Amino acid sequence: MSKLKKVFPVLLMFLTAAPAWAQSVNIDLGDSGGSSTARIVQLVLLLTVLSVAPSILVMITSFTRIAIVFSITRQALGTSQTPSNMILVALALFMTGFIMTPTFEKAWDTGIHPLIEEKIETKVAVERTVQPFKEFMLKNVRPKDLQLFMDFSKTPQVEKPEDTPLTALVPAFMVSELRRAFEIGFLIFVPFLIIDMVVASVLMSMGMMMLPPSMLSMPFKLIFFVVIDGWYMLVGSLVKSFTV
Repeated sequence: MSKLKKVFPVLLMFLTAAPAWAQSVNIDLGDSGGSSTARIVQLVLLLTVLSVAPSILVMITSFTRIAIVFSITRQALGTSQTPSNMILVALALFMTGFIMTPTFEKAWDTGIHPLIEEKIETKVAVERTVQPFKEFMLKNVRPKDLQLFMDFSKTPQVEKPEDTPLTALVPAFMVSELRRAFEIGFLIFVPFLIIDMVVASVLMSMGMMMLPPSMLSMPFKLIFFVVIDGWYMLVGSLVKSFTV
């Protein structure tokens, strides 16, 4: 089975883990109509899971860092809406799939595939599917951020990192991703800011203060980005910045 076919069941299985994070609640619906009621509840849960799938993708994968860095790069170049949001999001999604492939494959092999073959129960499959994502987040989260949310939730120290609750790990991972994205964005922004300052200084020295410096600096920034092979360097650096 191709890798892309493994990705979507893995995400769906991870999303179904959300009810397991909270305390279990047993509801007695009676004997009559129990099976039909259960099917209706399952359908509602499935639709709910599909509706929040984009949010889950942002929370537990490398998408956040990549999307923010691409957005900052576009602002630094001063190209307004070029590349468009659709292009940047599509590239970020494909890069996310590339980076997360080992995680998706492990979740598929240990959780989804055995469940489809009816070798394990649903609860075990959910736990095995979630575990690779926890490992990915633990490798990339900043300990300081994780400890912050552990303190906020008053969670006792765990003996093993794998026992870290998702209620603390997921927000800590997102904060860590935002911080790293801004760090990378700063390093990208500085060279283009220097070009803007040089162009503005030249225009002022020539008395051409009526011309907008951003308009004249854009061609220089574009050719600079092309000469240094900017997309190659940017994409390569982003991929290498993750620990898988």
